[in-house]
Amino acid sequence: MIKKLAFIVRSLPYKNEATRLALTHAIASQTVEIYLEDGDNVEPFLALVGDGVLCGLKNQSNKCYGITTMEQHITNALLLDLNVYYCKEDLERFGISEDQLVMDAESLGGDMKASIVPFSEIQAAMEAADHLQIF
Repeated sequence: MIKKLAFIVRSLPYKNEATRLALTHAIASQTVEIYLEDGDNVEPFLALVGDGVLCGLKNQSNKCYGITTMEQHITNALLLDLNVYYCKEDLERFGISEDQLVMDAESLGGDMKASIVPFSEIQAAMEAADHLQIF
């Protein structure tokens, strides 16, 4: 049995811990397999919507706080083969192009790519999820 987990990030990347917590939970969700019955599995996805799409911008700075950036978190998620979706409509609203976003983890040897999808696809994935967390 596959349990589908949806992590929806709609908060700004800074000034609170919600977005960092969301990405950390999404990445860590894949480790629950050790607690599942044989044959069971989890299939998490991370969707960045609304202000949350700003989490995926490249060249973020962490000099002030000395912690990992959201860019690094998303790269790690992709390295671990987590499905990452950016909401197309919100990217257009902010005027963000694909080349401004973290879209892969090739620099670390990963082959998973993030996807830019319409909100209708994200909505369908949320409706199909067994567990939904919105940050």
